[in-house]
Amino acid sequence: MSKNNIEQRKAYVAEVTEKINKSSSVVLVDYRGINVEQDTAMRKALREAGVEYRVIKNSALSRAFEATGNTGYDDAFVGPTAAAFGGDDPIAPCRVLNEYAGKTPLSIKCAVVEGKKFDANGVKALANIPDKKTLLAMLLGLLTSPMRSLAIAVSEVAKKKA
Repeated sequence: MSKNNIEQRKAYVAEVTEKINKSSSVVLVDYRGINVEQDTAMRKALREAGVEYRVIKNSALSRAFEATGNTGYDDAFVGPTAAAFGGDDPIAPCRVLNEYAGKTPLSIKCAVVEGKKFDANGVKALANIPDKKTLLAMLLGLLTSPMRSLAIAVSEVAKKKA
């Protein structure tokens, strides 16, 4: 193997390592059996969610994960592997890929979300967590519910007295 080729591979691993470090989450999937139409639709949904999706060689992913301190993923680097890199919303890749895993032959291998390792079942559980806006709306509803109930009760008492 030539020195130029080795340098190119090192640069590629360094690029993948940097991508992992900058991402809030990385979800690894096996994309075997997915057709072009399904892949195109999934990639579009991932882009709209602010997620970068790339097919990466297992050897490069393995070295990059090792360089970032993420160990114990060797079983995930078998067969065709693609990685979805999360941006602002660390759960976004989990949601989109879980949706497509139910509709296509795509299978989720594992994920690193904010430094924590999750297996396929963990990714599915994360995918069911509502997005931040929905969670805030739910919290606001919970906080205002007692006051609303009190206001209705006071209003009913006032109506009866009048």
